[in-house]
Amino acid sequence: MDNELYQAVLLQHSKQPRNFGPLEQATHAADGHNALCGDEISVALRIDGDRLAEAKFTGNACAICTASASIMTGEVQGLTKEAVQTLAANFRALVKDGHGPDVPPKLEILSGVHQFPQRVKCAVLPWETLLNAMQLPVA
Repeated sequence: MDNELYQAVLLQHSKQPRNFGPLEQATHAADGHNALCGDEISVALRIDGDRLAEAKFTGNACAICTASASIMTGEVQGLTKEAVQTLAANFRALVKDGHGPDVPPKLEILSGVHQFPQRVKCAVLPWETLLNAMQLPVA
């Protein structure tokens, strides 16, 4: 996939994010904030046993953060908590180094972020918020 196509897909996810909006019957949720750029994101999950049955997000964030959250919520649905933790670690490696082991093709559109170290936090914020949400049941 060439760079222009990556950028087009990234823009599409940032302008029309998937899984954006409140999640009815959420079992877990967390908020994330990037003080450096002002990104704010909330991730809500419905966890069924050991699996993420559904994931949605809301917030006000830059294009990279929004696209990352949009793709992330689609990729983690149906995975076990352990698989989500592994995927999050692999994604972090992808955006820090430009390559990560066992990263689905949809997430690879964010591999170019490693060229802009100040934007790595933007791409990783949804994932950090997701991992926090898995630990925070809704009261």
